[in-house]
Parts: sequence; C-alpha cells; structure tokens
Amino acid sequence: MSTVDDWVAEAARALGLDATVDTPLLLDLAREAAHAVARPAAPLTTYLLGLAVAGGADAGEAAGTLTRLAREWPPA
Repeated sequence: MSTVDDWVAEAARALGLDATVDTPLLLDLAREAAHAVARPAAPLTTYLLGLAVAGGADAGEAAGTLTRLAREWPPA
C-alpha cells in the first residue's frame, strides 16, 4: 500500500466510514478540475462528487459529468 492508500484507509476508519475509495477516480477528477478550471477547484470538485455519491449517485457517472464540465469550462 502507498502512503495515500494508508491515509485514505485510516481517515475513513477515523470517520466511521465503511466504504471503498476509488483513489484513481478521485485523483483523475481532481487533476482535471485543477488544470481546466483552477487549482482550488480540485478539492471542491471531489467534495461535490462525495456529496453526489452520498446522495445515491454512481461515482463513475458523476465523475464523468464533472470531468466533462471541467473540460468544457472556458479558459481563464
């Protein structure tokens, strides 16, 4: 396991979460938001994905929607 995987597993346990985290999906989404929108958009976008998933959305579909939105975002 990598340091990131260890961190995610421990953070999930500390929050009482019994969930599998798709780390590559989250990191890819964060990268897209950071590069296409603005750096601070990365954590905020992954937070929004978490809210959507907590509300019942499919993680892959919601990440796809957010990735498309980021890629279509007008340049600064």
